[in-house]
Amino acid sequence: MDSKIKIHLADDHKVLIDGMLSMLKTNSSFEVVGFSLNGENLYEEIQNNKADILVMDINMPIKDGIDVLREFSVKGFCCKVIILSSYDDVKIIKEVLKLGASGYLSKQSAGENIIEAINVVASGEEFFSQCIRDRIFQSFSNIPQQSYINEAMPLSSITDRELEILRLITLEYSGTQIGDELNISTNTVETHRKNLIKKLNVKSTIGLVKYALKHNIII
Repeated sequence: MDSKIKIHLADDHKVLIDGMLSMLKTNSSFEVVGFSLNGENLYEEIQNNKADILVMDINMPIKDGIDVLREFSVKGFCCKVIILSSYDDVKIIKEVLKLGASGYLSKQSAGENIIEAINVVASGEEFFSQCIRDRIFQSFSNIPQQSYINEAMPLSSITDRELEILRLITLEYSGTQIGDELNISTNTVETHRKNLIKKLNVKSTIGLVKYALKHNIII
């Protein structure tokens, strides 16, 4: 990656793109290399301008953000994708996570979070605004415990204890709460969490949640 983070914007509202351009131009480490008003030919445009980050709305004409992500997942991701949307429907959030988005921001909090989100995602991690994180974890708290484990999941290296901890992580239990629930120490919980992150090749707790969704561990 060059010294500047190259960004492509995609939204069907030009006024929002103009606002984003003004905001991002204040940061000397960013370079906006293109923008699109719909999802048609977006993959090819990004291949041409070599953007590092695509900041994209879901609701766009011709080809929406979900279809763009599907195209990326088939052809191979040529950049990291941050979803910027007014939608907070948990089904949509889970869908974009499964399809490989690296971040999801509510448009209501974009002004507060977008610069941090781009920097975090460019560094190889994921970023989700707090309201989106809350929606993800809240949805898991409403799932019956017996629905959590998919017997067909490809996780032969994961122990039963680690699966228990993964389930509780998706319920947003703290390390102390997990320890109390399973009658183990907080240090042991943290060791299991680190082992899960290493075994599943993710970078964070939200990465564990994304993995669980993608591989249908949580049904």
